[in-house]
Amino acid sequence: MKINWGTGIVIAFALFITFILYFVFKVQSDSQYDNELVVEEYYKQELKFENQMTKEQNAIDMTEKISISTSEEGINITFPSDLDLTKVTGKVSLYRPSNQKLDFEVPISLSGPHLLIPKSNLVGGRWDISLDWSYDGKDFLNKKTIYF
Repeated sequence: MKINWGTGIVIAFALFITFILYFVFKVQSDSQYDNELVVEEYYKQELKFENQMTKEQNAIDMTEKISISTSEEGINITFPSDLDLTKVTGKVSLYRPSNQKLDFEVPISLSGPHLLIPKSNLVGGRWDISLDWSYDGKDFLNKKTIYF
C-alpha cells in the first residue's frame, strides 16, 4: 500500500489531535491536577469590585501607612501610631494561590500597634495578604504579596 502526501498529512493531524485530547482528558479526570477557581463565587466578587477600589484608595490616602513584613516569628503587621487601637476592627485574610486548603483568616484584635501572625500557621512559599479593616466608620483595604 502506497501513502501519498495528502494521506500522510491527514494521518499526522489525526495523531496530533489524539495526542492533545489524551492530555486534556487525563488532566480533567485525574484528581492530582486540581482545577479549582482562584476565588469561589467569582461573579459575586466582581460585583464588589468598586467598593474594594474605594477601600484601597482610602488606604493609599493615609498619611502614615500600614507596614506588612516578615520576621523570624511570622508576619508582622504594624498599624500607624496615631490611631486609637480600640476603634480598629476587621480581618486579615491569608490566601495561598497554590493550595486553597491553606487559606485562613485572622480577626484583628489589637492591644498594641503590632499584629503578629505566627510562623506555625504558615507554610513556606507565596502568600497573598489582604487586610480589610475599618477605623472610625471608614473602610480600608491593604494588599501585599509575601514570600515566606
